[in-house]
Amino acid sequence: MNEECIFCKIIHRQIPAAVVYEDADMLCFKDIHPAAPVHLLLIPKAHLDSLTHADETHADLLGKMMVKVPQIAREHGLNAGFKTQINTGKGGGQEVFHLHIHILGTPAP
Repeated sequence: MNEECIFCKIIHRQIPAAVVYEDADMLCFKDIHPAAPVHLLLIPKAHLDSLTHADETHADLLGKMMVKVPQIAREHGLNAGFKTQINTGKGGGQEVFHLHIHILGTPAP
C-alpha cells in the first residue's frame, strides 16, 4: 500500500467509495466526478503508479482486468457499448497515480 495514495486508501476502506465489484485482485467503484451517466473506475489492489510502470509481471493482472471490463459494463446497462480510458502520466491527464481504467457510457433504453 502506498500510504499517500487515495485509491490505496479506498482499497483498505480508509476512504468510503461506492464499490460495485471486488475480487482478490481488483476493485471497481463509481467515479465521484462522473463524465457520463455510468462512470466507473477499475483498479488493481496492488499499487501500480501507472501503465508506464507495468511490466511482464503484471501481464496476468492486466489481462484479468481487461476481461472483467465488459462484464462490469454489461452489469451497469452498457449493453450497446462503452468507452474505456487509461490516462498515463501527467502528460496523459493522469491525476491519481494508481493505475485505473475508466469505464464510461450511457445505458441503452
